[in-house]
Amino acid sequence: MAGRPSNTSPARVDPNTGRPMPEGIRWRTDRGRYQIRVTVTDLAGNKQHRSRMFLTLAEAKRELAKEVSGRNPNAGMTLTQWHERYWPAIAASVRVGTARGYDVSWRKRVQPTLGDKKLEEITSPLIESAMVSWAGSPSIKVDSLAVLSRLLDGARRARIIDYNPAREVKRPSQDTSTSPTSRALTVQQIRKLLELIPAGVYRRYAAALVFTGMRAGEATAQRVRDAELEQNILRISRSFSPGKNGELIEQSPKSHKEREAPITKQLRPSVIEAIKGKERDDLLWAGPNGGRLTARNFRRAVDWEKIKTELHRPELRVHDLRHTFATILFDAGASAPDVQAVLGHSSLQVTERYSRAREGVARRAGSVLDGLFEPDKPKPKKNTKKSSKTSGAKKSRRSSASPNLADPFGVPFNDPFGTAGYSTGHGNGPRMAQGRGGLGL
Repeated sequence: MAGRPSNTSPARVDPNTGRPMPEGIRWRTDRGRYQIRVTVTDLAGNKQHRSRMFLTLAEAKRELAKEVSGRNPNAGMTLTQWHERYWPAIAASVRVGTARGYDVSWRKRVQPTLGDKKLEEITSPLIESAMVSWAGSPSIKVDSLAVLSRLLDGARRARIIDYNPAREVKRPSQDTSTSPTSRALTVQQIRKLLELIPAGVYRRYAAALVFTGMRAGEATAQRVRDAELEQNILRISRSFSPGKNGELIEQSPKSHKEREAPITKQLRPSVIEAIKGKERDDLLWAGPNGGRLTARNFRRAVDWEKIKTELHRPELRVHDLRHTFATILFDAGASAPDVQAVLGHSSLQVTERYSRAREGVARRAGSVLDGLFEPDKPKPKKNTKKSSKTSGAKKSRRSSASPNLADPFGVPFNDPFGTAGYSTGHGNGPRMAQGRGGLGL
């Protein structure tokens, strides 16, 4: 069908009604469909001709109106073409480490499955089908979906597409086998971990991670002035992250908020040793020669592979020391908002992943039902003859068992380990136990 058809051409007449069709719409006999054809200007200022097919005239009219109004002048470009244009804006708006992860997700998963699709053709079912073929853990798939969503969000704001279909796609759920609580170390494992690391800068660095819940990059960036021994707190206001070429870049913490972490009795000696002979602006957790101590050179220096073998934890990561601290805080009775504040999480939903509050719910529910349907039993007679001495002793015990109301964690703030008395109950993480006693580190 060469050339432009005249108004009286069969291509310009609706075969269903015999009436002339609006300018820009023609009937394709060979396809049995209505075709719209418009000339638009792309983002670079170049003229482009676009055409699309529709089953009904109403659909063709609606789409033609959108095209003519300029709402979707570039929707015919592919996702790869849009990525080439918009990627610099994404990379400049996120942290360097995030941009690096997004780039890997784009090259390995998103581009091979969706890169050749036109923006206007990408739908939620198409994205869900592509995700089936994406390799990796649920968290890796979430990252891949995140970079796709950012691309489509940019296209929506540029009025290239009407909405972002990636926002309708359900995020992959986290495997329970890799949940933060399952990755937490027990108290015995914490003891052994620190015993396996020779005394000095590396043991102090490990103690800082496990007793404060700091991210490795946050500990790397801490200065001597951030330690306030009088108040037993460490101020966390910056972080080091590797750049595109491996260089360390100082920036704000991941949540972009300053926060405070406790100096526990177990950590205090390490802080005092780390401060000795240093100026206020010196690195607090520095390497043997005063340089920056990162998770990578820490693993190499302490032979992390050997430590994993000794602990029987082949999957253990340095970041799991943060998971350990969060889980212990919950087990010690800390509230979710307090744990969120200490760890610097952006939302309570993230923080509550570390709680084991739902563990044992089936057993507790079963006990309630058993008691409800169990036949009535004669109640034992109460012994009303109690000496005032015994009564006073019980009252004293109840008072001493009450949590310290001045402390949001229910235990002395500077020693959540030494007075809580942990034991290794269900799972890998520590559990509360009767009695007293700490880690003995």
